[in-house]
Amino acid sequence: VQLVESGGGLVQAGGSLRLSCAVSGGTASNYAMGWFRQAPGKEREFVAAIGWSGGSISYAEPVKGRFTISRDNANNRVSLQMNSLKPEDTAVYYCAAKWGRYYYPQDGMDYWGKGTLVTVSS
Repeated sequence: VQLVESGGGLVQAGGSLRLSCAVSGGTASNYAMGWFRQAPGKEREFVAAIGWSGGSISYAEPVKGRFTISRDNANNRVSLQMNSLKPEDTAVYYCAAKWGRYYYPQDGMDYWGKGTLVTVSS
């Protein structure tokens, strides 16, 4: 399975970006999907996850109410709509896939994309 992220870039604080993840080499509906991020000098952290059918959605506390994860299994894509962006959201954002219907934090992810950089200026 290959995951390719797109949609990153430079945005001012308060702005919005939409990240997209294209899934190939497998059927997206076989996987729970997630977004993670890694800020400079920090460890990678969980952002959001979505179950195989579009339910079972979870978010990290810092992004709740601002980010929305969604998926389009027909087109093998997962998206992350990011609104009201803050400078602390600056990071490389990674798309990840976990075989199975649901995401469980203790299990980890099976496949990772190479990431897309999001920079939020103040």
